[in-house]
Amino acid sequence: MSTDPTPDAPNRSATAPDRLVLLRGASVVTMDPAPGAVAAGHASMPPPRADTFVVTGVHVRTRPGTVAPGELHVVGKRLGGGPADPRVEVIGADGAHAVPLLVDSAVAQLPPARRGGYDLVPGNPATFAVVRRPVTEAQVRTVLVVDPRDLLAVWVAGHLEAWDGEPTRTAGEDVADPAVRAAWVGTWEDPHHGLLQHLRPDGRYSETRGGRADAYTGRYWLHEDRITYLDDSGFWAFGQLLDGVLHHAGFVMTRR
Repeated sequence: MSTDPTPDAPNRSATAPDRLVLLRGASVVTMDPAPGAVAAGHASMPPPRADTFVVTGVHVRTRPGTVAPGELHVVGKRLGGGPADPRVEVIGADGAHAVPLLVDSAVAQLPPARRGGYDLVPGNPATFAVVRRPVTEAQVRTVLVVDPRDLLAVWVAGHLEAWDGEPTRTAGEDVADPAVRAAWVGTWEDPHHGLLQHLRPDGRYSETRGGRADAYTGRYWLHEDRITYLDDSGFWAFGQLLDGVLHHAGFVMTRR
């Protein structure tokens, strides 16, 4: 996979309040009369970035073991019960699957009363992925990896982290914050699985597995307590930092 710098984040001014955007699958239809508004196979305009929007036409996995057709309303950082404004941005992801971003080891670390905080229900953080293929309960709970061609979007606490298989910002710019760098950058170890994950200050990572250096390499992005990975071999993956423990794909890591 190419390691060229990723495009800058899209211009938020593209989502003026009087603009209604409808996205079906991977084609964008806009009320703007500008040429090239519809482009099959990929988004032809900056992705929606409004703080309030609704994702329609999806199979919503509200909990790892529960899935049904529906829609997701996002208001700022959290999921809402429904849009207050009829002009709210609409992301029509017909037939896609909306899934919570969680790892069972992180869920188990929490007291029982807090474990429902990952569910895709009103009031919880708007942290989820929209995937263009079915996702099983086991994949949600343990190892959710997504081919870029299958990834429509990732939101972390309402922040758009990936769109149409591509990151929305340059790797490493979040690590420029000293507090973020202090919390994340360094070497994380799961001694039970022979894993060392090196999070570099330039937004790159590498993994040593079973003594084999650079078994996996790629870029990563941070937002609040979440980490989003894009591996050079061609897949997206996800993790969470909880009370100093980094959970990712069945690995439970502490920093050296």
